[in-house]
Amino acid sequence: MSETRRTHRTDEQPGEEGPARPSFMNIPGGPAETRRQLMVKISWMLLWMFYLVYPVRDLLHGGHSPAAALLGWLSLAAFVCGYVALVVLRSMAGMRPRLCRAVVAGMVLLAIVCTFGLGTAFLTLFTYASVAVAIIAPVRFALASVAGMAGLAVLVGLAAHAESGDIPTIALTAFLSGVAMTGLQRLVATMKELREARAAVAHLAASEERLRLARDLHDLLGHSLSLITLKSELAGRFMDAGKDEAARAQVADIENVARQSLIDVREAVTGFRRPTLPVELAAARTALAAAQVGLEAAPELLDAWPGLAAEEAGALAWALREAVTNIVRHGEGATVCTVRSDEVWEGGGERYAVLEITDDGRGPGKAQPGNGLSGLDERLALVGGRLETGPGERGRGFRLRALVPLRTASVPAP
Repeated sequence: MSETRRTHRTDEQPGEEGPARPSFMNIPGGPAETRRQLMVKISWMLLWMFYLVYPVRDLLHGGHSPAAALLGWLSLAAFVCGYVALVVLRSMAGMRPRLCRAVVAGMVLLAIVCTFGLGTAFLTLFTYASVAVAIIAPVRFALASVAGMAGLAVLVGLAAHAESGDIPTIALTAFLSGVAMTGLQRLVATMKELREARAAVAHLAASEERLRLARDLHDLLGHSLSLITLKSELAGRFMDAGKDEAARAQVADIENVARQSLIDVREAVTGFRRPTLPVELAAARTALAAAQVGLEAAPELLDAWPGLAAEEAGALAWALREAVTNIVRHGEGATVCTVRSDEVWEGGGERYAVLEITDDGRGPGKAQPGNGLSGLDERLALVGGRLETGPGERGRGFRLRALVPLRTASVPAP
């Protein structure tokens, strides 16, 4: 198998913190982090302004006086500005509830005044007022508030002598729009709780791992340090008694115990710091989701090589981390990241485990490999593996293949 030429854009060491590539969309329900995200959210909201065609047509062809038409246009502009302001306030990290309630109250007042003053064509404003009420109302009062807005639209329509066929349509539209927004608000709240729960689970997992390491270190060092203390006391007593040979023997034992303790601590810390494929796959899913990139990985990937040695498995985990870091930071246009596992036989009869990560972005271009890929290549070389990188299928995106010898972990004899 010929080695693919390694070309990729400049990157950093895996695991380093850095800014993710800019995204047009933010997490649903989350505050807009950039001005671009806020503009995208407002643009999506403005697409639902097609109901305003009725009051606009009434102002253009309703036979109003110039003064009444001017007031109508100003009122309609103020209503739209209030709706946009509500979206902006809700998108800010520090939302102001009182100001939001004042904006919604102004929108409801404008809808009532315009309906009585300019005509029943402005009853459609109650649809947006119902959505605004659903946005700011508490969860337990949301449906009641939306129903109240629909009832208010009916009362205003009857008082303004609207056509009997229009009133049920306006009321039903206002109620259903408010109910849909209420459901969306609950979905957003649920997603926020899930994100917080996921962060709490990650924090608890990290705390549990730290406690495990603390227990391991206590078990490793407690006996060794106690033995070192005891032998130090014996060596001191032997020296006081003039038994130099016995004292030297105790000092030699202290040296051996200290050396073995150092080896045990290094092994424990090495096992603690070595990444694993399941953990890196979960971290990759979170990082890619934040960058608006989907992850496609078969469920059997976690159990692809159950007997793989720790060094080789750790090298594959490092490869996954570096590939995901590369996609998040430099994968312009990437929407999907695919992770596959495979096994290949080389010409010498040795079997290799293969982890392949591809994306559908713009590809590496003419950039040279950075420090991250160079360091990953060195890690794989230490365990007898190699790194293959290059364009993805049909020349689109970037593909990273990490190969390590499929050697099972050695089990000590009982």
